[in-house]
Amino acid sequence: MSEFLDLFSLPFMQRALIAALFAGLAAPAVGTYLVQRRMALMGDGIGHVAVTGVAIGLLTGLSPTWAAVVVAILGAIAIELIRERGHANGDVALALLFYGGLAGGVLITGIAGQGAATLQSYLFGSILTISVSDVLFTMALAAVVLVVAIGLMPQLFAVAQDQEFAQVAGLRVRTYNLLVAVLAAVTVTVAMRTVGLLLVSALLVVPVATAQQVSRSFRTTLFAAMALGVAASIGGLALAAYLSFDAAVAPGPTIVLLSLAGFVVTLPLGAWLRRRHRLREPFPEVGNGEHLEVPEKHDHVHGSDCGHPAVPHGDHVDYVHDGHRHAAHGSHYDEH
Repeated sequence: MSEFLDLFSLPFMQRALIAALFAGLAAPAVGTYLVQRRMALMGDGIGHVAVTGVAIGLLTGLSPTWAAVVVAILGAIAIELIRERGHANGDVALALLFYGGLAGGVLITGIAGQGAATLQSYLFGSILTISVSDVLFTMALAAVVLVVAIGLMPQLFAVAQDQEFAQVAGLRVRTYNLLVAVLAAVTVTVAMRTVGLLLVSALLVVPVATAQQVSRSFRTTLFAAMALGVAASIGGLALAAYLSFDAAVAPGPTIVLLSLAGFVVTLPLGAWLRRRHRLREPFPEVGNGEHLEVPEKHDHVHGSDCGHPAVPHGDHVDYVHDGHRHAAHGSHYDEH
């Protein structure tokens, strides 16, 4: 255990922790809007396009990271414009860039004289080899993403939720849609060294899906997803470091699997919370609005301190008890 703790005093591990922290914050912040727009796979499409950007950087001698940023932004804008104009739906546009971006990246990497091992560090992440300049790059881009995603939350949510209403309200729908696409492209490159281009969509989507199990508002979902993203990123990195004493374990897949494990764990809790919420909802009147008297003997006396959920219903209060909803009526209880 002491050897494991000593790892966190090493410079390369500290750089990895900082990169994981910022990637875990930025990815779910943008992923929340993508999930709201039902474009959860957009991160995958952008990630595959970014492979071509990395390859162009290797071919030209430019920074692969900066080349990936530029190409990913162009690809994201192309996806959004194609989807908006209706020449092809969003899924078809994603599929075209999905395969074309990955194939082009592999081809250009070969032309550049680079082997598959060079490209693999970008495809599956290499956070333990991240440099100081890469950490600063990640921090700067993540900060921009967070400021925009949180600062423009009302506008971005309105556009993601109902574009027609947002347009009637005077919002520039196309501008905000393109902004979300650009944010997604930047986020993909932020998380590129953490989980890799092929797994980045998981960090965009899975924490959001997990947060939706336990939250009901968009704001709560966004911040809960960010917290879960940080927990998965740092926890996955620490778990990979611990397991690496016995085997070579890559942090990227570990982060994704830990995030998926969190989703699986919250599924039963989410189902229970949804059921509890349905029980608390006011229910519609049936028939002529009369209530049915509970035929069985009911010795329990409902009240403010009885421990059963109270549901306001018109001019009285119902109590949820053993699957029934009871309302006091004279000497007995009515069941709705």
